[in-house]
Amino acid sequence: MSKGSLCLVSFLILFTIPVNCQPDTQPPLPPVLNLVTVSQVTGFSEISWTLSPSPDVKGYVVYVFINDEGYAIDTIRNPLASNYTHSSLISSEVSRSYVVAAFDNAGNISTLSNVLKTIYLTSRLDSCSGKIEIGWNSYPSYPREVLSYTILGSLNGGAYTEAGKVPKDVNSYTISQFSFNAQYCFIVRADMEDGFASVSNNRCLSTKMQVPPQWINAGYATVGSANNILLSFTIDPASEIRSYILERKTGVSGSYSQIHHFKEKGETFVYSDANADIRKINHYRLSALNSCNIPVTVSNIASNIVPELNRQGDDIILSWNPYKEWRGGVGSYILSVKTGSGYEDMYTILPYDTLFTVRYSDIMYEVAGNEVCFIIKAFEAFNPYGVPGESHSSDICTEVTEIITVPNVFTPDNNLVNDLFFTVLSFTPEGYHLLITDLRRKTVYESRDHTQAWDGTRGGDPLPEGVYLWYLEVRTPSGKAVKRRGTVTIIRQGR
Repeated sequence: MSKGSLCLVSFLILFTIPVNCQPDTQPPLPPVLNLVTVSQVTGFSEISWTLSPSPDVKGYVVYVFINDEGYAIDTIRNPLASNYTHSSLISSEVSRSYVVAAFDNAGNISTLSNVLKTIYLTSRLDSCSGKIEIGWNSYPSYPREVLSYTILGSLNGGAYTEAGKVPKDVNSYTISQFSFNAQYCFIVRADMEDGFASVSNNRCLSTKMQVPPQWINAGYATVGSANNILLSFTIDPASEIRSYILERKTGVSGSYSQIHHFKEKGETFVYSDANADIRKINHYRLSALNSCNIPVTVSNIASNIVPELNRQGDDIILSWNPYKEWRGGVGSYILSVKTGSGYEDMYTILPYDTLFTVRYSDIMYEVAGNEVCFIIKAFEAFNPYGVPGESHSSDICTEVTEIITVPNVFTPDNNLVNDLFFTVLSFTPEGYHLLITDLRRKTVYESRDHTQAWDGTRGGDPLPEGVYLWYLEVRTPSGKAVKRRGTVTIIRQGR
């Protein structure tokens, strides 16, 4: 006998003779693996293939493919079978590769098919940067070309909707706009030619994280009585953050540097900057830091007002930098003048003006002391959070002009023209004494009140025309003792 097997061949059923037959050692052609995807219902891998073209296929073997080797997971004894579900949740933990082989009636097994693998998706909440990062492995582009990847998302168990789309050579996606304290689930779909698609595992995460403030309002940067800069900030009450840094920048070209770290939760923070130069413009901002010490919310800028002064004769010219940077803008400025009763608001200035002229002669009798001083006040027009700001500049002063003028003639005839004799002072004196006598040195009028005037009478009786003597002693705001004397002539017109 040869190595062939014994076969019985019948001829017209009349007789049977044994002959040698060659064994079937030709394996069938392999199938083509069409698609591997993850079921969104069960989480199992679903596999489909194109049938082997060989005529004597008896069934198929499904393998997982690891390190270039196939490990059989099931045998399907159906020549028309073209799909299989791997009832394992391993695809939720890793990307799993699969191959399929065909076998025939003689037990011959084909070579392995092409390799396809599931898409394994990962997602991570980066609370420090405030974003969700999604990544996945590439899906093979054979037998169908991958065209793109679509990212689908579900919020709090809702329907999946498209969150983004990337080209086929991109394997990551970042979501920066999302809700806090919510449940997000994501899947990635590889979109292929002919409408085919492979879907990844489902990955969910919670966005429970420290809620940052939606806003921080810089209320004011105002100069205090101790030549410090007082600051106030209001925080969104919904904030859960407990770390805030206060920064200062001096001048336009400077850079911000930290001057204080608030380590507490609060709705209002106040601070006194005793190290600032109030004669320079200082800018301030407050930033909320997340758990990674990364600023997540920054306030508007607050800056102190620095006034400047220039004298031109009777004019006192004041200028200042506009207040920066109220959310509601500047509503108005008020110029406050220091009088004997303290600072008094005297002039309201339009919000777009930062230059104003005061005539010294208009305010000279309101001023006390040897200087006239001013403060600029700024008022916020409207604040969206209900905390309108008010900021005061440092004061700026100029010396009082000490001028004493005494007339030498007046006409007390009750015609309302030059009827009174009085000294003209450009200041409010610290001390004042006026004495008027006739030529025989007999007192006709005396006063210690610089606001009083002489009407040309003695004890209410009109005095005759003629020359009279006056003696004046004044103590100026600068402390000078001034003594003067002279004459004044009474002229009664119409006589």
